[in-house]
Amino acid sequence: MEKQIGPQNTNKISFNREYPSTFTDIILPKLRADCENCFGLCCVALYFSASEGFPIDKKAGQPCLNLQSDFRCRIHKDLQERGLKGCLAFDCSGAGQKVSQVSYAGKDWRTASESAKQMFEVFLIMRQLHELLWYLTEALTLKAAFPIHGGISTMLEEIETLTQLRPDLVLGLDVAALRADANVLLLKASELLRTDACLEQKVHAGRRKTFSRGADLIGKDLRKFDLRGANLRGAFLIAADLRGADLSGTDFIGADFRDTDIRGADLSKSIFLTQGQINAAKGDNSTLLPYSLLRPASWNHKLGTIG
Repeated sequence: MEKQIGPQNTNKISFNREYPSTFTDIILPKLRADCENCFGLCCVALYFSASEGFPIDKKAGQPCLNLQSDFRCRIHKDLQERGLKGCLAFDCSGAGQKVSQVSYAGKDWRTASESAKQMFEVFLIMRQLHELLWYLTEALTLKAAFPIHGGISTMLEEIETLTQLRPDLVLGLDVAALRADANVLLLKASELLRTDACLEQKVHAGRRKTFSRGADLIGKDLRKFDLRGANLRGAFLIAADLRGADLSGTDFIGADFRDTDIRGADLSKSIFLTQGQINAAKGDNSTLLPYSLLRPASWNHKLGTIG
């Protein structure tokens, strides 16, 4: 019988985690990219290079040659066939529609060309703010982090308020300071959750491998390690082998998932994953994801071989 993946699995909630209806019905949709309500900002504001899985070398502020007049991608349906991994992996965490519909009240950069440069700069900042909102919102679903839920809620409300500011005020925000403050809470939440994960699943310290932040694990076969409750914050997991791994309670905040092989892996109870990370990885129909993340359409839906 085929396993259920990600959002399709409504009966089995991730370890030590609660998903209240306000999260699934109200908050989560706002933190997912909604291209129908965006002015193609990711296709204009960002710099990208053909060598990194994008269609061309493009300067920041220059529209991609495949961006149409309706702000849709001309080759979107062919991205996988063309091997454009950069486009497939990108996710703005809902910042695109926030800037388009809230910051600029539906006035696009073509119609209001005088605002174009500012709009692109605001998008770059908003994307960072929405990423923080994603992490903080997830932290509130972690029961182990209950002792610091008050601080998390306060930080979450503060950043959400900042995303509603006028564009010129958004440009003046000290995002680095906000990140530092949020990281204190996120790190504490991670420590509380991972401690509980190890205790519940009887993970013994002597059998576990520890990694420093930003560990270079490029191309490594990690299947021999017990990674439950591991700290893989900022790890370089490019082309690493995690097939069939139990990653319960593993913290992946900021980890590089480009071509990471997670076929058959159980990430349903992992923490601080983003849609962009999952989009960049290699998974299949047997990969288990957290409830909040969607299985990429680009994945091969046939069961992979675990060996």
